[in-house]
Amino acid sequence: MSTPSISRRAFTLAALAGVTVTAACGNGIGSTGGPTIDARVDATLSEMYRVYPNTRELAGKAAGLLVMPLVTEAGLGFGGGFGRGALRVNDVTVDYYSVVKGSGGLQIGAQQYAHVLFFMTQDALSEFRRSSGWAAGADLEYVISDEGQNLSADTTTTLSPVLAAVFGQAGLRIGATLEGSKYTRIIP
Repeated sequence: MSTPSISRRAFTLAALAGVTVTAACGNGIGSTGGPTIDARVDATLSEMYRVYPNTRELAGKAAGLLVMPLVTEAGLGFGGGFGRGALRVNDVTVDYYSVVKGSGGLQIGAQQYAHVLFFMTQDALSEFRRSSGWAAGADLEYVISDEGQNLSADTTTTLSPVLAAVFGQAGLRIGATLEGSKYTRIIP
């Protein structure tokens, strides 16, 4: 065997190994992304239950919870936001999700907040999980607003298929809403 063919074979094997490692990293294999997100989700739920104790009862009635521990938004004319979290069913993480949000108009500033989506029906949860990218709309019922109000779970909100709690807001931008947010399943 000649030296050039050994070099080519070694190069090909090294390239294939590099592609495999790169693909594995991109798919979350061997990363600490999942455990890190889970730890943040646990802390977020503990804080929500501490500050808003009635959310514990609401969570007990929900088919599933999507917990986004930290969403960061910023804007100067045009704005955007991003966060990562986990979908929990029966207190077990079943999937990880990212949220992306874009906006336009008169805006300036930045903010961070946490939010939890309560899927109150199995149908709402199934629809969310089947979608390739679920968008939050105006039909979302808020049980905790960005103004730090107490939980307001009345008959109307408890009949809604998806409820939202937005809390822990910090920053120089006013008015956290989830309208226009798109949730996509990820591998952290």
